[in-house]
Amino acid sequence: MTPIPVNEPLLDGNEKRYLSECIDTGWISSEGPFVGRFEKEFAASVNRRHGVAVANGTAALEVAARALGLGPGDEVIMPSFTIISCAQAIVQCGATPVLVDSEPLTWNMDTSQIEARITDRTKAIMAVHIYGLPADMAKIIDIASRHGLKIIEDAAQAIGLRYGNRPCGSFGEVSIVSFYPNKHITTGEGGMVLTDDLQLAERCRALANLCFQPQQRFLHDELGWNYRMTNLQAAVGCAQLERLASHVQRKREIGRLYDSLLAGCPVQRPLLAAHDTENIYWVYGLVLPEEIPLTAADAMAMLACKGIGTRPFFWPMHQQPVFQRMGLFPNLVLPVSERLARRGFYLPSGLALTDAQIHHVADEVKNILL
Repeated sequence: MTPIPVNEPLLDGNEKRYLSECIDTGWISSEGPFVGRFEKEFAASVNRRHGVAVANGTAALEVAARALGLGPGDEVIMPSFTIISCAQAIVQCGATPVLVDSEPLTWNMDTSQIEARITDRTKAIMAVHIYGLPADMAKIIDIASRHGLKIIEDAAQAIGLRYGNRPCGSFGEVSIVSFYPNKHITTGEGGMVLTDDLQLAERCRALANLCFQPQQRFLHDELGWNYRMTNLQAAVGCAQLERLASHVQRKREIGRLYDSLLAGCPVQRPLLAAHDTENIYWVYGLVLPEEIPLTAADAMAMLACKGIGTRPFFWPMHQQPVFQRMGLFPNLVLPVSERLARRGFYLPSGLALTDAQIHHVADEVKNILL
């Protein structure tokens, strides 16, 4: 069988038509009309008043942290089990990440650990929705409200997911999303900062655009970044957003099919739901139990020999060499995050994946584990 990549995006809507419009009109930079349209339409899709399109999800996190005024001496509570962009954004603005472990079944941050980590320096909680299930936002909102903390919501892996009656991306002072090719909608690279606060949105927009002064373009009171999204990217995003409902439906079909095919396999599979929310299966992850004499790396290598692409789970922040060299998180032990990193990996999960490919992947997984 032809090799199966871990992800392949689906670009079968109006992407070509909108890109052709960009080329025909000459609007290919960040000043083109699709940027504003995408910001408005995506923000509306998650019930936010303002969206600021940026170059990628990492940029969105950095802009959000700086716009909230986080700096030296401040602490932000966040999960260890996440992508490094989350902790990097906090470190690069001079603040300090304070880490909590994950729940063993949902893989999201263990909210029961948050309050013990709060000090007089704590300024915010960063909630990250992991792999298709939401963090426990009701608990996080309650803690933040009682302690006067801000919430940064990373909904990069949760586009199209709802928590209760609200879409992920609508919580807290500021939320961010990513439009990397493995997300439910993509712009190739790209991200967005979302908020209901006009002043905060304008601050984010300035920071992402080199902090040009409104009255005089090339006069600067402070330093920002060139994190702008191009009209070409936004055009793809507008086309993708039109297909979001069908993309979410397909992702859930992929997850359910894997579930049925791998039932009875001695491996931890994603939960069907958590916090009354059905899994959106951003990726389909597996965690090998300790009694199986294989690591995730072993299983991935075996599947690679069969032409099946996989990807490891996140490596926890407290065990990242770069942060250890900086003296962060000394002697911190977070057993769930550490186990997920070593025993977890995910299977091909892209929107272009066919049912036949899923059957083949499941067969090869069972050949390894049974």
